[in-house]
Amino acid sequence: MKFSVLDLAPVPEGETTAKAISNTVDLARHAESWGYHRFWLAEHHAMPGIASAATAVLIGHVADATRSIRVGAGGIMLPNHAPLTIAEQFGTLAEMHPNRIDLGLGRAPGGDLAVARALRRNMQGEDSFPRDVVELMDYLGTERAGANVRAIPGEGTHVPVWILGSSLFGAQLAAKLGLPYAFASHFAPAALDDAIAIYRSGFQPSAQNAKPRFMLAMNVFAADTDEEGAYLRTSMQQAFANLRLGRPGKLPRPVEDISGIVPRHFLSAVNEALRISATGSKETVRRQIGELVKRYRPDEVIVTGQIHDHSARCRSFEIAAEVLSDLPKAEAA
Repeated sequence: MKFSVLDLAPVPEGETTAKAISNTVDLARHAESWGYHRFWLAEHHAMPGIASAATAVLIGHVADATRSIRVGAGGIMLPNHAPLTIAEQFGTLAEMHPNRIDLGLGRAPGGDLAVARALRRNMQGEDSFPRDVVELMDYLGTERAGANVRAIPGEGTHVPVWILGSSLFGAQLAAKLGLPYAFASHFAPAALDDAIAIYRSGFQPSAQNAKPRFMLAMNVFAADTDEEGAYLRTSMQQAFANLRLGRPGKLPRPVEDISGIVPRHFLSAVNEALRISATGSKETVRRQIGELVKRYRPDEVIVTGQIHDHSARCRSFEIAAEVLSDLPKAEAA
């Protein structure tokens, strides 16, 4: 089973955007050495704690700094962009880094209504996402010599396209188009079971994929002890609560008592949203990841973790890699 990294280029309290980007590059280099298959970055806008808004630019920067790990978008929020623009961007990346670039596509705006207006895309209210996905794939496909519009660079690169989602819509679309599917279970797990069932049962083989390929996203907060893992997790709990309360900011420092920061009634909702997580020591994380993999049977796991201290964040991903690489051996024993 392949395992990968989802990184948002988090900007911790007390740090700059430049430092956050430097940390992302450092994590990608380490992830490559630890055996991770992909390193994905996600498009978010107007969020002080996330530095991956110009996603294609950052993907190129990370790919330049690494050698073999696949680098891509998890994802590009396609309603924000013309399909031709994304085809040209990712076609260019694919020409610079052959057979290393992935393109995950999401339907959410990656920001609020004001951001959508500023991006000047799809303000007519029509949901053109399925049509835009097909148009984009056509641009990246075989040579279209007679076409009125061509993506150059882009044409003929066949950049692998994934559908991302947190609802049943993405599962249905990925199944219909015969595309691999990644579910955002790391922050929106409510529809996870139904989405997997719909995707697997409805999958229609395509030229790109003969069978369904499902990626499970999970948070990991791994450390030397269970207590330290729980402490590291409080940064993500605070950030998630702040976002839901309409006060996004930089990634907060961890705290000893999260119930003193996030109201108890609201904390339960935060924890439910983050329930597809593994938190604690290596042995605890091994057990929790093993239970999730056994239940959902993913073809690939993508790990994320909003951790304030960069060294602790790297250590968490290192522990996760050790656990995930050992998992097939443990299942076979």
